[in-house]
Amino acid sequence: MALSPMDVTHLAAVDTARAARVLDEVRSAALSGQRLPVAPRPVIGQSWERMLRSGVDPDHDVRSGTLSREEVQRRRESSTLRHVLPVLREGLLSVADVAHHIMVVADEEGRVLWREGSAPVLRKADGLGFEVGADWREDVVGTNGVGTPAVTGRPVQVFASEHFVRSHAAWTCAGAPITDPRDGRLIGVVDVSGPLETMHPATLAWVDSVAKLAEARLRERHVRSLERLRAVAAPVLARLDGRALVVDRHGWTAAVTGMPYTERLALPASVSAGMRWLPALGRCSLEPLAGGWLVRVADEPVTRDAVRVVLDLREPRRRSVEVSGQAGSWTRELSPRHAGLLYLLAVHRAGRSAADLAREVFGDPARTVTVRAEMSRVRRYLGSLLDHRPYRFTESAEVEVLLPDHPDELLPRAAAPVPGRRRRPAPDA
Repeated sequence: MALSPMDVTHLAAVDTARAARVLDEVRSAALSGQRLPVAPRPVIGQSWERMLRSGVDPDHDVRSGTLSREEVQRRRESSTLRHVLPVLREGLLSVADVAHHIMVVADEEGRVLWREGSAPVLRKADGLGFEVGADWREDVVGTNGVGTPAVTGRPVQVFASEHFVRSHAAWTCAGAPITDPRDGRLIGVVDVSGPLETMHPATLAWVDSVAKLAEARLRERHVRSLERLRAVAAPVLARLDGRALVVDRHGWTAAVTGMPYTERLALPASVSAGMRWLPALGRCSLEPLAGGWLVRVADEPVTRDAVRVVLDLREPRRRSVEVSGQAGSWTRELSPRHAGLLYLLAVHRAGRSAADLAREVFGDPARTVTVRAEMSRVRRYLGSLLDHRPYRFTESAEVEVLLPDHPDELLPRAAAPVPGRRRRPAPDA
C-alpha cells in the first residue's frame, strides 16, 4: 500500500531506517523522471523543482567560498542576530547537546555565523562542510534546513533523502527563519541538525518556538529604543510650530506634534538630510537626530497626480517597490508576503477582496484577518496609492511589474497569473 507524505513523516518517528529507504526511492525516482512511489511533501517537492531549474548537482556537494575568520567576525558584530544569541542558546543548546544535535545560526545570506552543540556531531558536520563561514543557501547546497526556510519564509524540517544532495542524506535538519519585527525582513535562520537517528517530529515546533522568542526579544529592544528616542524628541518638538514628527531610522514614530499620530512613516531606502518627498506627507524636511530623524512637513498639500509604481520582483532576496511622481521618487524593499499581495493587486486592477487574497496567498479564504493586518502594513507606505473594499491600486497609479522567470514562486500556495513582464496590467473583465 502506498504511503502518503504525512505517513512518511510519522514513519520516520518510529522506523527511521525504513522511512529513509522510502525517501531515497522517492528522490531517485524524482531525479530520473520515473513514477514516484509516494509524493514528497509539498515544501520538499517545490524545493527539488527549484534545485533542478537552478542546476544544483544532486550527486556532489559544493564547498567553496568559505568566509575568512575576520569576515565571520565582522558579520557577527554587525548582525542583529547577536542580540538574540543568548535566547537561542538558552532555548536550544541544553536539549540539543543531550539529543546529539547541534545548533546552527546563519545570516540572511545563508552564511553560518555560529555553530554549537554536541562535539561528536560537530565533527560529523565538518565532514559535510557544515562549518562556520560556509554558504548554505538552497541554490548552493540544495534543499536543507538553513537555505530552504530562508526561501520559503517558514519553518522547514528536512529528513534523510529529502535533502537534494546525496551526501546529506544521513542528516536531519529543522530550521526556522528569524525576521526583524521592525520591517519583517529576514535577518537569519536558526537550525537544529544531527545524524539521521536523532530525528524527532517535534523538533520543528521546538525550533520555531525558540525563533519566535528571539523575535519577541527584538521587539522588546525596539520598544526600549523608541522610548530613548522619545526622550530626545520631546524638547525638540516643543519648540516647533506646524506639523512634525520624530521617527527612528526605520520610520517608527517616537513622537508627533501638530498632526495625528501615525505608527510608522515610510522612509526612502537611502535616507539623508534635506527636502524629501514622502508618500504619506508630501514634501518634508529631514534633519538627523541621535537615533533617528526629525521630519518637518512642508506647507504644500499632498496631491494625487499620476504616479508610476514599479514592482521589481525579479530577485527573491531583493524584491522592491519604486514610486515616482512629480515630487520625486523613493524605493522600498518588500517582504515576500507583501510582494505577493502587491503582485496580485497589480495583476487584478479591478481589485481583490480580503477573502480573494487569503485564498490566493494562503490557500484558505477564511484567513481574512491575516490579510487585513498585512494590507494595513502595506498601506503605511503606499497609503495614497491604494483603495480598499476591494483592495486595489488607485486609477492614478501607473503600475509596472517586473517578474522572475518563474512567477509561480511568488505565490507558493496558488497558481500565479500569466508569467512575463507586464506594464500596467489590464483591468479584470
